[in-house]
Amino acid sequence: MERSYLFNTEKIKYVQGEKPAVECILCAIRDKNPLIKDLVLFRNNSLIVALNLYPFNPGHLMIFPSRHIETITSLTEAEVLGMHKLLKSSIEIIDKEFSPQGYNVGYNLGNGSGASVPHIHQHLVPRYNNEVGFLDVFSGTRVIVIDPLEVMEKLKKNFSLLADSL
Repeated sequence: MERSYLFNTEKIKYVQGEKPAVECILCAIRDKNPLIKDLVLFRNNSLIVALNLYPFNPGHLMIFPSRHIETITSLTEAEVLGMHKLLKSSIEIIDKEFSPQGYNVGYNLGNGSGASVPHIHQHLVPRYNNEVGFLDVFSGTRVIVIDPLEVMEKLKKNFSLLADSL
């Protein structure tokens, strides 16, 4: 059986090396660079929560320090604690909006892990029962059924409430 794949047309450009002309995508997000789509849900003086532009599932977030660091061992204790608090709050918000049945939480550290962005960041990926559809089985594809911008609007109002609590 021949396999064909469905791609997010923007993601395939990224994978093939067509990337914005910025040194670091997460620093560009931090700096509100106009070349980068603004998917920030929350920011304070040291941390940012943003939707992943190429999500694995609706609500796929990245939590990262504002300062450019490339290793997990470079995080300060305050950043570690702040990121954990944002992870907890993010899970509560996504639970409220999307009711996933589970989560994958983690870092891709180094080239060998598949990391494509050197700026340290944590992924939060909501998981849903019965995610595998007929396209996954028959052609090895994955289809995301909701636009990230629609997800952003649903989550942004909830994240705006965090400013006073963190």
